[in-house]
Amino acid sequence: MKSSIVDSIKSLPPLSKTIVDINKIYANEDASIHDLAKVIEHDPMIVANLLKVANSPLYSFGREIRNVAQAVSLFGMGMTRTIALGNSVRKLLNVDMQPYGITSEKFADVSSMQAAFIHKWYKNINKEKADKLYLSAFLQETGKILIASAIIQDDETISFKSEIENSNNLAMVEKAYIGVTTSEITAEVFEHWGFDREFIEMIRFADNPKEAPEELREYSTALNIVKTILPVNQPLSERSINFGLKLAEDAGYQRSVLEKVIEEMTESHIETAEGMND
Repeated sequence: MKSSIVDSIKSLPPLSKTIVDINKIYANEDASIHDLAKVIEHDPMIVANLLKVANSPLYSFGREIRNVAQAVSLFGMGMTRTIALGNSVRKLLNVDMQPYGITSEKFADVSSMQAAFIHKWYKNINKEKADKLYLSAFLQETGKILIASAIIQDDETISFKSEIENSNNLAMVEKAYIGVTTSEITAEVFEHWGFDREFIEMIRFADNPKEAPEELREYSTALNIVKTILPVNQPLSERSINFGLKLAEDAGYQRSVLEKVIEEMTESHIETAEGMND
């Protein structure tokens, strides 16, 4: 791993008090959704992002969500925590995604898409696992922020971007340029912030799930499939879908269930794009 990335991870500031409080509430079995909503209401940025996500076509709640209490009630504590964490992580990191050929807004949108995708998919397989994977999918691409920064510092944006555009495997390009992949960096970031070991390790092997410990291999494989279908620069492209379906079949997943989620997500993606163009 490049020394500049190691230094960037070591110098990351602590998570905000709001996020610390959210994590405490989430870990407290006696805490309620009302307790969580009260904490979030004091952070305008988290409120704005939570309502934006709640009203996106990704979740199709069927009505406008106007306040935090509504959003938290619909999402539940786990998903609300995930959305709040994702927003806070991006605020702490300097997000410039030029080397990947996307804007910071696009990066945030694809992270949300990956999380929504894995939840829609895995709730048909195992609800408990779906909840665990939601947080991991939402945050698994965090390392790309630090990779992009390192590529910019090394003045390699043009060549890196060119290779990314023409590659079927973003992790291989990352490895060639900086010696590590997004999943490895993301794991180090959340280890720095003191997250639990299971969460860290399922992400660490998401770019190479065959190397994952047996008890976590299913999680890492699922994350890999989702980031293959929804790469940050070409989510839901015909090429990425075909590669992702092949990975899923090789791993023993039922193709028809995944294809149904792809269809739903493609429709939501089109609605979102049309909304932005109005």
